[in-house]
Amino acid sequence: METWYYEVVSIDGDYANLKRTDIDDTEVKLVARALLPEEVCEGTKLKYEMFQYEII
Repeated sequence: METWYYEVVSIDGDYANLKRTDIDDTEVKLVARALLPEEVCEGTKLKYEMFQYEII
């Protein structure tokens, strides 16, 4: 399994916009907040591995 790193760019209601930080990518990924840890806020760094997001 691969490991990807993200930063929360913005939060809009029940969704968060995530940007990859481990590669040069300008695309933003829209993710339901229900899939993210409760404590997530703008600027939070996340690790995605084994279909789960974890705050780092």
